[in-house]
Amino acid sequence: MKRFLTAITAAALSLSLSGAALAQSALNEILDSGVLKVGTTGDWNPMTVKDPATNSYKGFDIDIMTELATDLGVEVEFVPTDWKTLVNGVVAGQYHMTGSASMSPARMKVAGFSESYIAVEFFPFTTQDKAGNFSGYDSINNPDVKVATTLGTSFEKMVREWFPEAELIVVEAPARGYQEVLSGRADVFVTSNIEGATLGEKFPIAKVADTEARRPTPIAMLLPQQDQVWINYVNNWVKVKKAQGFFEKNQEKWGL
Repeated sequence: MKRFLTAITAAALSLSLSGAALAQSALNEILDSGVLKVGTTGDWNPMTVKDPATNSYKGFDIDIMTELATDLGVEVEFVPTDWKTLVNGVVAGQYHMTGSASMSPARMKVAGFSESYIAVEFFPFTTQDKAGNFSGYDSINNPDVKVATTLGTSFEKMVREWFPEAELIVVEAPARGYQEVLSGRADVFVTSNIEGATLGEKFPIAKVADTEARRPTPIAMLLPQQDQVWINYVNNWVKVKKAQGFFEKNQEKWGL
């Protein structure tokens, strides 16, 4: 009889803990409040772009988050953030998730990730008038070259690793490395094939010659690390939307 009561007590405790975990999930908070809060930087074209005039956002990420909110039956609220505080925001509960972010071991120590739905590769870029000055990675890695990057981004880590001999120009968001190069204050910046192609349509920039793609990186949404209920929901949502062709169509829409 004692063993039977112990078993019942243990089962009840397990159910109680499960219920508590469920109640604490961001999923329940979102459904109860009717609002999905998404942290986004608004400065990664064509993933997330903020229009200062209307205070609205557009882009590949924005379409994904809007679709997720629609399927949840809630409204989406985009919370402004920047790259250096992107992870801290989701850890502190300022938003339920972020838009696309590169997956990295450092970020995985403190935050969870959804399943990946797109990947990027990285290259160095310069302005067209300086393109003849560089050929290959070694031509950039010298003290006479200024390499610009944005503080707190994955690009900052890359340029520090790839070009330790170059002079680094580090700016804080919302400033961007490519702006320093366009202004003539720097010579080279590093970005993804995604953003590089988009910038090339607007500005006179060019990929540095004879540079192979480096560090293919999966992209995913940042989520609270301990919230397995919310992580499971988002991961299964990604699987369903992949099967339905949503991500493929969205990539085509934004030229990715």
